[in-house]
Amino acid sequence: MKKLIPLFFLILIQSSVYGQKDQYHLFIKTWNFLKYYHPDIAGGKTDADSLFLKTVEKVNNQSDANSVITILTENLNNQFSIALATDLEKDILSANQNFNWYKKNKKVSSENKALLNNIYAHRFVSDSEKEQKPADKKKDPLAKDKNYPLPERLLIFAKIQGSIDYLYPHKYLMPKDADAYFANLLEQTIHCSSRKDFDIILAKAVAKMEDTHAFDFYNQLNYKNEIYHRAYFPPFDYVISNDYLLITDLILPEICSKANIHTGDRITEINGKSIPAVIKEKQELLSASNTETLLYRLSDYQKNLIWTDDLAQKELTIQSKHNHKSQSVKVDFLNFSDKQQLATVTEYIKEKIRIKDSHTMTHADLTYFKIHNVRYISESVPDDQLDDHMDKIFKEASSKKAIVFDMRGYPDWGGFVFHYIYKYFSPVENHFGKYYKPNIRNIGTYIPFSYNEFGHYYPKIENKTVHPYKGKVFLIVNPETLSMSEWNTMNLQKVFPQAVTIGQKTAGADGDITSVPLNAEYSLEFTANGIFYDDNSQTQKVGVRIDELIRYTDEDVIQKKDLEFERVLKAMK
Repeated sequence: MKKLIPLFFLILIQSSVYGQKDQYHLFIKTWNFLKYYHPDIAGGKTDADSLFLKTVEKVNNQSDANSVITILTENLNNQFSIALATDLEKDILSANQNFNWYKKNKKVSSENKALLNNIYAHRFVSDSEKEQKPADKKKDPLAKDKNYPLPERLLIFAKIQGSIDYLYPHKYLMPKDADAYFANLLEQTIHCSSRKDFDIILAKAVAKMEDTHAFDFYNQLNYKNEIYHRAYFPPFDYVISNDYLLITDLILPEICSKANIHTGDRITEINGKSIPAVIKEKQELLSASNTETLLYRLSDYQKNLIWTDDLAQKELTIQSKHNHKSQSVKVDFLNFSDKQQLATVTEYIKEKIRIKDSHTMTHADLTYFKIHNVRYISESVPDDQLDDHMDKIFKEASSKKAIVFDMRGYPDWGGFVFHYIYKYFSPVENHFGKYYKPNIRNIGTYIPFSYNEFGHYYPKIENKTVHPYKGKVFLIVNPETLSMSEWNTMNLQKVFPQAVTIGQKTAGADGDITSVPLNAEYSLEFTANGIFYDDNSQTQKVGVRIDELIRYTDEDVIQKKDLEFERVLKAMK
């Protein structure tokens, strides 16, 4: 009987915490609403984090919706002398803004609904787009093996939820089950018992944004190696498709030979789990705007994110390239405490990078620009001679039958397309898309930059001349075409109406990045702007428009072919 008493109280405590999930949900929704709208908090008079931590512990299973709202608002100045906030913009992206959590909540009193409505009507409006709210305060990092107390876990979770609700322009594109999914994650946050479990919750929350700009969040997790099973590396390199891993190179041939693995073989299962099932699991832990980009990044040998356990030997189902028969084999993975294995892999990666960096296209009748390697063009040129220097380069390019812009990478010189391509080739007006920025008069909504706001579409150049190019133009894209590279591609598509865009789906994450500090350990980065084509066609998740999708066979990949190059060279004949 004595043993049952502690168990009874444990169950009672857990039941109490579980019963508070709805209260915590409303608490988080209300706190974020106040954080972004209430003049005291959004204006910096009251610290949002301090308010959260000071009041969240007052929430218990006896709290109702109205008491939750009261404890958050009772010490704020709710008698407003400022004028009602007005929104003068006509073109507003407002799909994300939804206050049904209190307006249609029967548990919230009419008085509290009126209070929240009044706060919104008198919401804080920044005097300038450049004015920033006070930065979230960071405390010293917690030891890796220590879990955060419940109030701090809830605060971190609340900041992610608030970032999505008020700062993420593409919330409306998130999966339909996102609200229920986050409610489940909130419940897990309440009772998670370890730091690793909390890391997993955070990874799942960020992954649900489906935003490639947020992909690298996994690198901040204390338990990233354990969560993504990165302890051991395979003795071969690979490329991932929807259904299998294609073995492209044997890094340590002796280990591969022992397991009867050959270049061109397919891995169809990892430890008895099908590749589609493995990809689905990874998709729940990694943020990517589309499946193509996820697979591309999962194929990165150095990231090593595709495996399913932390064992040094893994059971793989291998389908032979030669006879298409499948067999289950045990494969020894690499332990980098072995200096010889580490040296071999390091040399392989260096050579792979060297080959990629030196990859180029040469043809007497075309000019080739690689977007992540154009800075060298101007490196030794004095500033006062740069305009003339670039004019000469483009005059030479214009004498050729074709110009190729390889956009498979991130621009190493922002001015190349934005300023110099525009300066030489473009008509004076170059309106190639719609660029929505946060609406400072109504956070959570977005308004377009005016075409007259230089610095986003094209620079202001006095007495600009135009040199139309009539030759062939090719734009090469793939999942490495991300953010500014996607924006530059849209720009080039408009500057050169005859351009043919070829390749694979791009990363689908255009626009600037915003960074929200969650605490001393974590910071959430994600897409901050809404980018559309002029006809309102979506680019987030979708990527840029492609005229010709190029698909690779296994043999193309193994032979290290560049089918985009082949397509261009064929057009030159």
